[in-house]
Amino acid sequence: MPVTPDQFSTVRDLLRYAVTRFNAASLFFGHGTSNALDEAAYLILHTLKLPLDRLDPFLDAQLLQDEVDTVLRVIERRAVERVPAAYITNEAWLGGYRFYVDERVIVPRSFIAELIPEQFSPWIDDPAAVTNILELCTGSGCLPIMLADAFPNAQIDAVDLSPDALAVAERNVADYALQDRITLIRSDLYKHVPENKYDLIVSNPPYVNAGSMRTLPQEYLREPQIALAGGDDGMDLVRRIVAGAAKRLTPRGLLIVEVGNERAHAEAAFPDLELTWLSTSAGDDMVFLVTADQLP
Repeated sequence: MPVTPDQFSTVRDLLRYAVTRFNAASLFFGHGTSNALDEAAYLILHTLKLPLDRLDPFLDAQLLQDEVDTVLRVIERRAVERVPAAYITNEAWLGGYRFYVDERVIVPRSFIAELIPEQFSPWIDDPAAVTNILELCTGSGCLPIMLADAFPNAQIDAVDLSPDALAVAERNVADYALQDRITLIRSDLYKHVPENKYDLIVSNPPYVNAGSMRTLPQEYLREPQIALAGGDDGMDLVRRIVAGAAKRLTPRGLLIVEVGNERAHAEAAFPDLELTWLSTSAGDDMVFLVTADQLP
């Protein structure tokens, strides 16, 4: 029997229903939350324009019927269309930063974001001396915005091949008033990047291998596949990033690349490089670092 708005009166009612609905639909959670309860709470609070970090005071608040109706439509869209919550709310959170997102970009998620507030210590001993950063495959522009905060003296070139992604990145850069420090460049990796020398090259490129692409949950299939697929072993773009880094880095420069669950493929792709694996919340397998003097 279909539900109707008059069957609900409080946030608690909607929360219970949403958790059941999401679990029954076997949704996948990997775009900011990890379970049905957190996802339901986020969507309900956002839809009702309530503080995202304060659920308890509103659990038993009486809702207007049009509010209930609006929340139910959101719950059904998430359950039926399998759309990531970030596309419904047009926002994503990464490292405490809020970003605008829509279907033109993948939902921001990066283990590099965990390392930026630490300014890649101990590999960078003087963050104030970092003056030029190149960020490849920028997507929504989230990482260069975080890098601008962490390295206050740096100018950042942020690159993406997709004009749609760059349009989203432009909006986010403007939201943080960083147009004077972040330059967005449409380019196939290094192709149209100025002949600068960079203290730091950072990238979270497409790295999902072909086998994994075939088994992605429906939520990931809602994202631009060009931003996920990395070829047979996931390393197609990573190889090109590593190959072009040497002539773009300063003598003491660093290359930092995220490869997710593809450590084995990365080590197989670069048998002559001693990759340094950086520690993140997911372990020591997600992000590697190479120094300029290691590169051929």
